[in-house]
Amino acid sequence: MKTNPEENAWSRLRAHAASRLGGAFPDRVLRLAHGCPPRAWQRLGCVAADSLRPGFAERVIAAARERLELPSYGSQLALSALTAAACLAAVILFHHHELAAADARNLAEWRRIVAAAQDLDAGAR
Repeated sequence: MKTNPEENAWSRLRAHAASRLGGAFPDRVLRLAHGCPPRAWQRLGCVAADSLRPGFAERVIAAARERLELPSYGSQLALSALTAAACLAAVILFHHHELAAADARNLAEWRRIVAAAQDLDAGAR
């Protein structure tokens, strides 16, 4: 019999969450949130349990998995292309910013050199 890795993962997750929360956790949260007396919650739980057929949760999960669509290769390719374009745009913007900063530094240095040369020319006359 083959085992489904996804089903095993869900089972482990449910077991881990249940071990962490304790049995009365949902009841305590709902009672605190709504302020209903415990007896009202017990009656509501009984009515709700009578309204659902056995296996309801499993059927809902199975139906959700059937409707789950895996991404197509085209959509994955489009997402990859958009990601590459965004990365390229970021690199170009960063390069442009660094280039502008280098130009500003170089111009400032040349201005100092020109000013020093002009001072030397003025002093030589």
